[in-house]
Amino acid sequence: MTTTEQAIRVATPPATLTPPNRKHQLSARVRTTAVLSYLVLILLALIYIYPFLISIAGSFKTDSDATQDPLSLIPATWTSAAYERLFTSVPLLQWTANSAFITVIVTIGRVFFDSLAGYALSRLRFRGRTIIFAGVVAVMAVPGVVLLIPRFLMLKELGLYDSFGGMILPLVIDAAGIFIMKQFFESIPVSVEEAARIDGAGVFRTFWTVVLPMARPAIITLFILSFQGSWNEFSHFVISRQDPALNTLTTGVASLTSGELGTGNQYPLQLAAAVLMSIPVVVIFFIFQKRLMNTTDGGEKG
Repeated sequence: MTTTEQAIRVATPPATLTPPNRKHQLSARVRTTAVLSYLVLILLALIYIYPFLISIAGSFKTDSDATQDPLSLIPATWTSAAYERLFTSVPLLQWTANSAFITVIVTIGRVFFDSLAGYALSRLRFRGRTIIFAGVVAVMAVPGVVLLIPRFLMLKELGLYDSFGGMILPLVIDAAGIFIMKQFFESIPVSVEEAARIDGAGVFRTFWTVVLPMARPAIITLFILSFQGSWNEFSHFVISRQDPALNTLTTGVASLTSGELGTGNQYPLQLAAAVLMSIPVVVIFFIFQKRLMNTTDGGEKG
């Protein structure tokens, strides 16, 4: 054995082994922490979904049962009278058609125009770009209720009040959507656009054929948020229309107040309508759930 080898053996400390009891204590502590974490998460999940379970149970109750025991998840008398009344005494199909028409146009418009605006703020260099982006962020910070009266006055002056145009146009562009798309476009390397520019592609063609397909996760996120936001929109539809024929599901359900369709509190009727309203949003979310979670899909392709 050489002198160098002896020096290395002396300098290298022997490997320390963790005692078996110490390992057992660590594993037990990890298991206890995991169990407690899952219990807390389950408790929070139950608290979150309990109101929705109350809505489902309440929709199968009678008016008297919903008044006497509103928090019970088991109706004293099971009845589907509320759902039957929705399709007979209430213009539910008309409300649904209005909501679907507005939601489709608003969702398509937001995805397209928010993507265009986000790409322009991310890639194009023009005077005032920073100020415009600061304005977008400022609009996000303003509570929506503050803009209701100015929006109502603008719709009246433009002759769009009480029309589908007045209900749709103010919702087509969203500041939060522009912010989401801008931040995602900035995560895509500029080098991926160079080949398109060499081939003579213009700005819009580069955006449409190269950058936009890579932004699929952001587009899906924006699609879900736009669909949910326009489908559940209420305050804007209150100040933009007065004609009952333009009622959406949100304003129509809000009109189902006590005494309007007969005696009673109408709780089961309102809860049944709320349950039916939530079905499209739930379906859309579960269809795109996996792609929504995969937020790195588009960027890795670059």
